[in-house]
Amino acid sequence: MSDIYPLGLKVAGRLVVVVGGGPVAARRVRSLVEAGARVRLVAPHSALAESGIPVAAEAHEPTNGPGPGEVEWVRRDYRTGDLDEAWLVHTATGSAVVDRQVSDDAERARIFCVTAGDASVGSAWVPAVARTTLADDAEVTVSVTAGRDPRRAQAIRDGVAAQLQSGGLPLRRQRPAAPSGGLGRVWLVGGGPGDTGLITARGRSVLAQADVVIVDRLGPRAVLDELSPDVEIIDVGKTSGNHPVPQHEINALLIQHAQAGSDVVRLKGGDPYVLGRGGEELAACRAAGIEVEVVPGVTSAVSVPAAAGIPVTHRGVARGFSVLTGHDGAGQVPGGADHTLVLLMGVTRLADTAAALVTADRPAGTPVAVVEDGYGPGQRVTVGTLASIADRSAEVGVRPPAVIVVGNVVRLSPAWATQAR
Repeated sequence: MSDIYPLGLKVAGRLVVVVGGGPVAARRVRSLVEAGARVRLVAPHSALAESGIPVAAEAHEPTNGPGPGEVEWVRRDYRTGDLDEAWLVHTATGSAVVDRQVSDDAERARIFCVTAGDASVGSAWVPAVARTTLADDAEVTVSVTAGRDPRRAQAIRDGVAAQLQSGGLPLRRQRPAAPSGGLGRVWLVGGGPGDTGLITARGRSVLAQADVVIVDRLGPRAVLDELSPDVEIIDVGKTSGNHPVPQHEINALLIQHAQAGSDVVRLKGGDPYVLGRGGEELAACRAAGIEVEVVPGVTSAVSVPAAAGIPVTHRGVARGFSVLTGHDGAGQVPGGADHTLVLLMGVTRLADTAAALVTADRPAGTPVAVVEDGYGPGQRVTVGTLASIADRSAEVGVRPPAVIVVGNVVRLSPAWATQAR
């Protein structure tokens, strides 16, 4: 059975004495000042100045005391009586004898005492603390004692805090049994190219808060397995030529669930604002009075070429790039082979698009790469030129989803050196 009774202390406006002038004492002073305590520091020398902590008063004897959030420095060695009127004392002198004296004086005065040098001497302990704000703006304080082992406590604290910030620990807000009539919120989350390691920490964090997730086909679906079983998942995935849930119905779903009080994540592949209709969904939600946050994602227009070893820009090869769909208008894009073109959703019309891209500045021999299932188990790279890529893709059976890269940067891909063109 543990002999420690965990609790938090409200020290705002109360006198706390810190004995010792080193960096440990300075850290304790800073935390107490931030909590609004009236702090009396007793030490002949102090690291407060190096720590940027202002001193409101300085003397050789205690005065009437500092104000809330202020520091009074008693500039001498500790003496019995320095704890008068204190609610709490921290001692961190580096001297076992002095720390023991402070602890004994505190015990006689019925004041809890924290000793930094030897935790077993004191009557109170300072846990390792981390504070983080969840996606619904709730503040969570992680406090760990770990059997008075400060190093272990810090390691555990950091691990738990990291899991909270990344969404590894799903902590959704608790709702009343009866509907309160309040609105939920919507997050438009860019899930990246599909690899669960490439969704942002913010994206994972808001997923951990969601009551409803409306997911695209190309979102990182494996993260859905980490959600609580009571999270409602709605699949609105589209394939080429097959849009079972039209965009206006997706907009309506976001609004419907948020108006019912649910927190909703719209999980999309890539980035919501890169050919992802995120702007349309944002506008629809705002028009309905729903709070919306856009969580950017790693766009497949850059990340999928990178998976194939193709940088969209490269010094001496390409100074810029354009991103467009492969549906239409590709032939009007300016620039030659030294300006990279990234085509999304372009597999079905690859032959027509490749022919339209041939210009005086962009000859038929311009390199092209088709990257299928970027970062997925079926990732494959097919290379060719504007003149040959359609036939080569047909030969190997290229299928969506795929990203098409046009330009001299394709020569930097390892596939360029190994495949016949």
